[in-house]
Amino acid sequence: MNSSMASADPRPSGRDWQPLVLRVVGAGLLIATGAIHLDLYLTGYRTIPTIGWLFLLQVIAAFVLGLIVLATGSRLAAAAGAGFALSTLGGYVLSVWIGLFGFRELRTSVGIEAAIVEILAFAVLAVLALDPGIRHQPVGAAAQGTGLVDRLASWWPAVRWLVAAASVIAAVLVGVALGVTGPATTSAGSSTAVIKLTTVHGAKVLTNAKGYVLYWFAPDKPNMSTCYGTCAAYWPPVTGHPVAPPGLTGTLGTIKRSDGQTQVTYDRRPLYTYVGDSAPGQDTGNNINLNGGFWYDMKESG
Repeated sequence: MNSSMASADPRPSGRDWQPLVLRVVGAGLLIATGAIHLDLYLTGYRTIPTIGWLFLLQVIAAFVLGLIVLATGSRLAAAAGAGFALSTLGGYVLSVWIGLFGFRELRTSVGIEAAIVEILAFAVLAVLALDPGIRHQPVGAAAQGTGLVDRLASWWPAVRWLVAAASVIAAVLVGVALGVTGPATTSAGSSTAVIKLTTVHGAKVLTNAKGYVLYWFAPDKPNMSTCYGTCAAYWPPVTGHPVAPPGLTGTLGTIKRSDGQTQVTYDRRPLYTYVGDSAPGQDTGNNINLNGGFWYDMKESG
């Protein structure tokens, strides 16, 4: 009698707490990366062509997958979440390393935090999806264990090392990408700043000596820059003593920045380049709301 009662004992074994912990942690990490991207989307990234709606899709997918993982704990949902986290991380690495859809990301504390969250999300959700030692509660017919994820789970001794290796490789790639500097689109470090006029989209705009479009920042006050720190990393100030092209109708000048640099102005507006422009004549920074305000091409007419 005792033996039959013991065999029928419904109480969970010692490892049954692990699926719940992994579900909660994995779902929380997905929702966290969605929240980070939502904040970035609302504070300016929504105005960046292509990148804006990709951020919105990322936010929606992160929240939906996070809630599904939390509600079901199914291997399929966990595998989808792991793949999503890895693909999001890959997009970040590409945007930092070589640029993505004309946008070049920079090393920021928010970006680093998001990358760490995504690496952890991948590792946790991959374990939830593939570890055969974890007993998953059935959720409908999809959880009966006949799919690709379940076959991979049967190879767990090898797969767990692949998961660990993939997490380490992802972290290394993030570190390498963050060590790569952006394109040299500014005259920083030069004693002179040669200004040119170039026709872009039918309008004459100011460019630097290499042909990169120059921008002005709406929140700036006349002869005063408000772009420092992370903002100045995205929008490098044009520095040096300006050399005007023939026939320029406006007035070039300079201001002294609080960091000691001499910044070029045009009709009293401080001038900047944009790291998102990867080639001369591009103006991917025009009319976008980023780093606290709107940015515009500096047209010859002002």
